[in-house]
Amino acid sequence: MSGQTRLVEVRTKILKQNDVVARALRQEFQQAGVTVISLVSSPGTGKTAFLEVTLRSLRDRFRVAALVGDLATDNDACRLARAAVPIKQIITGTVCHLEAEMIHAALADWKLAELDFLFIENVGNLVCPASYDLGEDLRAVLFSVTEGEDKPLKYPTIFNTADIAIITKMDLAEAVEFNHDSARANIHAVRPGMQILEVSAKTGNGMNDWLELLNLRREQAIDSLEPVQI
Repeated sequence: MSGQTRLVEVRTKILKQNDVVARALRQEFQQAGVTVISLVSSPGTGKTAFLEVTLRSLRDRFRVAALVGDLATDNDACRLARAAVPIKQIITGTVCHLEAEMIHAALADWKLAELDFLFIENVGNLVCPASYDLGEDLRAVLFSVTEGEDKPLKYPTIFNTADIAIITKMDLAEAVEFNHDSARANIHAVRPGMQILEVSAKTGNGMNDWLELLNLRREQAIDSLEPVQI
């Protein structure tokens, strides 16, 4: 048996185990009536700023909380805590992504039934998170105008595993000569028909579209719940 074969076998086993835990998490989320949204992006996309604005916008109408993953430091958790909602940092050490078991462990002392929305901010990485189901209802992939229009072509797998693409830092689009049409064409070359939002967490432009999408997703999740038998 070659070393490469052994590596593939171990990786396959890890992914299968993750899928088992993710399925259990998804069932647990559904039973608790919490809508779970995960955010993936490369470092520097403005994911934390985007999430902070999202939490601030939702907190008066919904019970919201967030888990945030990073290789080291609790800087993002401290920043998100300014939104005055429950936040927990997951330190992954050398692991470049969140796994379902990490989510399960982080939620051990939280009561899911007391939440309407749970957000999961993954480690900044556009490769590894693509392979790990976290039991979420919706996965959003973010990339910023400063990263270049060809990001979807370089990292097609993460776009294929996401439900929506969000282009961030639109307030800088003109300064960096961002080509909207090219970016959209590249997304749809990888994932035809994928919904795309353009937002700026700094100016608030486009954020209402995102919040409306979350509202709709929440209503759909509630409608899908089986009626209680009396």
